[in-house]
Amino acid sequence: MTPRVENLFAGPSDSLGREHLLILFENETVRIERIASHSHSSPAGLWYDQPQAEWVIVLRGHAVLELEDGELIPLQEGDYLLIPSHLRHRVRQTGPDTLWLAVHIKGPGPLANFSQK
Repeated sequence: MTPRVENLFAGPSDSLGREHLLILFENETVRIERIASHSHSSPAGLWYDQPQAEWVIVLRGHAVLELEDGELIPLQEGDYLLIPSHLRHRVRQTGPDTLWLAVHIKGPGPLANFSQK
């Protein structure tokens, strides 16, 4: 089977205030997602509390993440961070045309224990 070339920037998008998630790859230890956000915010009171670590990068646009303790984390194009498992967080706001890449590390291993410098 010949591998198929696809373009991360040409994927589907959605309308203002919404997000569109596309799983690019998944196996038993990792899931890679393309997330297109259009002036999106997590619903009031919704906090993500994930059992796996998540590494995210903003490829286009900008976003602000909010931690449960009230800390705001602004992200611009090229900014990335590792969100440890069970760190309660939400999307405070994204730009009108924000594109993310998210990598969920599902199992134990070196990436799940990665610490930021």
